[in-house]
Amino acid sequence: MVILILGGSASGKSAFAESAAVKLGGRRLYAATMQPFDSECEARIARHREMRREKQFDTWEIYRGLREAEIPAGYDTVLLECLSNLLANEMYGPEGWAGGNLVPRILEGLSRLAGAAENLVIVSNEVFADGDRYDPETLQYMEFLGELNRRLAARADAVVEVVNGLPVFHKGVI
Repeated sequence: MVILILGGSASGKSAFAESAAVKLGGRRLYAATMQPFDSECEARIARHREMRREKQFDTWEIYRGLREAEIPAGYDTVLLECLSNLLANEMYGPEGWAGGNLVPRILEGLSRLAGAAENLVIVSNEVFADGDRYDPETLQYMEFLGELNRRLAARADAVVEVVNGLPVFHKGVI
């Protein structure tokens, strides 16, 4: 089962995703994409890793290159947190953006991840509603994220938007 969970900043999507992954059961892997850039990020990551351990998640740090990565085996449920960070890491990482094939590369990596476990829960951000003007690079990021979200929603068994901590099911059930 592939589940896509969307929501705005501080909407409760991460808590909902963790709860869904726990509910799905089995051995759980948390694919964490937040790259540490400073001591504050490192402290936040350490705190989140400890919270996940309490929920019996193993953590796998994967910042970019999901398509080529060696995916840990033996997990029933994988939670990828979050697609938005993964995309940003790919676009703005030290290796630079690899041109027009970025979305297909990420989707291929997600397909590999889905094939490695019975359940894949993907968290992504909704960043399209504020109406501000952005520079071309940010608009490109938003276009890519929108395309990833649309294509994943079409493939997913369930699509859930979390608004103020409340799940709104757009497709399927968990």
